[in-house]
Amino acid sequence: MKAIRILLLVAGLVFAAEAAWAQTGQLEVTQAWARATPGRSEVGAAYVTIRSPTADRLVAASTPVAKKVELHTMSMSGMVMKMRTIAGIDIPAGQPVTLAPDGTHIMLMGLATPLKVGQSFPLTLTFEEAGTRTVNVAVEKVGATGPEPAAQH
Repeated sequence: MKAIRILLLVAGLVFAAEAAWAQTGQLEVTQAWARATPGRSEVGAAYVTIRSPTADRLVAASTPVAKKVELHTMSMSGMVMKMRTIAGIDIPAGQPVTLAPDGTHIMLMGLATPLKVGQSFPLTLTFEEAGTRTVNVAVEKVGATGPEPAAQH
């Protein structure tokens, strides 16, 4: 019975958050995170979830921690990983788009210093319609598959 109450409470909170988001009518960027980079690596990646009530397109990103930032996609062809630069990432109206390891991501090249667990850094995203949004990216452990719960707010 207690588990059902908790489940209903969580469902209610999700519904309330969805309704509030729909009423604000603004593009949101959440769950911004990156993996720590091992050794003296000068390459890293950042991941976010983007949601907009209207169709938009992520066209650029920048951060003071990297000399160059590109939008990338990664795919496997047999046993070969293929990564390529893309011009933008479409954000369909009302549907979250999650950038993640082994898929679409924000490539950080020429890192000034390696990314370390527990640190964070600003990342500015540029959208065709919504303009720019700056988020704080939490650095998670090497090999992480997603943000820690505290970074998901």
